[in-house]
Amino acid sequence: MSIKIEMLRCFRTVADHGSLAEAATALGRTPSAVSMMLKQFEDHIGAPLFETARKSRLTPLGELVQIEASRELAHFDRTIAAIEGLSRAELGHVRLAVTPSVAQAVMPPILQSYMKTHPGVRIDMSDSDSASVQRELTAERADIGLASLPPMPGFDRRLVFTDAFGLVCRADDPLTRAWKTLGWGNLAGENFIANGLCQHITDADFAPILANSMLMVHNTTSILSLVRAGVGVTVLPELTVLPEFSDLAFLPLTDSTARREVWMVTQPEKMLTPAARVLARTIRQAKISVDGD
Repeated sequence: MSIKIEMLRCFRTVADHGSLAEAATALGRTPSAVSMMLKQFEDHIGAPLFETARKSRLTPLGELVQIEASRELAHFDRTIAAIEGLSRAELGHVRLAVTPSVAQAVMPPILQSYMKTHPGVRIDMSDSDSASVQRELTAERADIGLASLPPMPGFDRRLVFTDAFGLVCRADDPLTRAWKTLGWGNLAGENFIANGLCQHITDADFAPILANSMLMVHNTTSILSLVRAGVGVTVLPELTVLPEFSDLAFLPLTDSTARREVWMVTQPEKMLTPAARVLARTIRQAKISVDGD
């Protein structure tokens, strides 16, 4: 007969109480059932663990076994608590890969709410361009991706929100004064900073502007820094230019209806951990406000 966890718990309880009757009450069993389990335990060990039949005093071996039994039971109880916490999404680890604008404008209130109700879940969020988010998902380095992503075989994809594209320039750029009467043609003489999202704008008049660009930058923070420095202008979705960016101007496109689509891509729901499943559900249910929607 192998030693079972119930035997260790029974032995430790009797040793702690120094009485079969009190231990039986604590365990919710009869004294005879507790006595039988102790006998099985001692038979397996091959030596007595108590000096008297009343179980009030441990033998030297019993004192050593009590230490080991207490250590093993504590480990077992922690393991069970961890497993139950994981199953209830109270514990775990969720990996997010998102674009910078999503990280800045969308995720803060969502994560604040989620972390209040799931304080035991550790979240690892990386921000990069959409192509990098897709690579993270494909390589299984991310559980949830939020970006402009195409359909991916074997993954679930849900539209989270859309926002309009606009011209981004310095707030003191002359373009800001008459933009409502201008269009793509007026950008012909501007230094245009291309980025990965430009591919989503299919307007025929925009194609030559993109083709003639001599600067391609993928990171949104770097793009905005270049615009601030007067290196050029660019086209980005509305959420990339936060209200506090007072030194920049976001000018809605007057001759284009192009919009960025931000999708949430995950493994099929049944493949997600409980913690990731709950976070994905929280993102889907969030009310994401985009001006102009």
